[in-house]
Amino acid sequence: MQTEQGNRYASIPKRSFRSSIIRMFEEEFKIVGSHKVIQLIAEEVLKLHNEFYPEIEKKTNGSIVWRTTSSNCKKPSYGTKVEDYEIRTVILPLVTEEDVETRIKSHYGKENQNYEKQTERDIKVMARLLKSAYEQGGLLSGAELSVLMNRSLGTIGRYLRKYHEMNDDILPTKGIILDQGSKPTHKASIINLYEQGYPEVDIARLTTHTIESTSRYIKTYKNVKLLISKGFGLMEIVRVTGLGRSTIIQYRDLVYQYHPELNSENEKK
Repeated sequence: MQTEQGNRYASIPKRSFRSSIIRMFEEEFKIVGSHKVIQLIAEEVLKLHNEFYPEIEKKTNGSIVWRTTSSNCKKPSYGTKVEDYEIRTVILPLVTEEDVETRIKSHYGKENQNYEKQTERDIKVMARLLKSAYEQGGLLSGAELSVLMNRSLGTIGRYLRKYHEMNDDILPTKGIILDQGSKPTHKASIINLYEQGYPEVDIARLTTHTIESTSRYIKTYKNVKLLISKGFGLMEIVRVTGLGRSTIIQYRDLVYQYHPELNSENEKK
């Protein structure tokens, strides 16, 4: 049986990054102790390296490696520092083939038209970055989006408001998720803050909505809550409000979530 010493292939795995770390600890840093402990330390260093520098195969052309806040973090308490957050490495699709194709096919028009197209493209990229980070367990802040997209914080805020006015989902920003838990809907995020006693102006700011749309959500919620308290059934509320059945069900569920006693009262009737 051939010994390791006599096997000319045995030295190959010893040239690995892990082996180099172990050798550095033992020979250069002169760390004296259990070889097994040093091996464990080397494993942790290797994991950290892989986290900070993902394999190139995982990246596509136009992607960027980014270190951001982990979605496992809880709502920060007073005095929480940035370095106290758990960190997640994500690979973000900053530029895609579709982006390039859009640029190739785009034609210059009037100044206003060009501005609208630029805004539309930017909002699409912003949504893609936020959703991609969230899917990988990361949460991007407005400041990070500002750096990644080379846009001011004010512009990013305007893009978020515009997206939420045009779409029925809420983008998973760091502020929204850490403040309210798992990714909420428009109604859920606004009503959550309303039930906590936040003024409408602050709710609009925190959820990147306009005051008008925020007030509309809250007014509808209060109307549905009032009708439920008066014993109105689902279809009766639909007829009174003129809203769709699925919409009323969403509001009704929110009412029951924050006021379970109303659900109990209706069950008794």
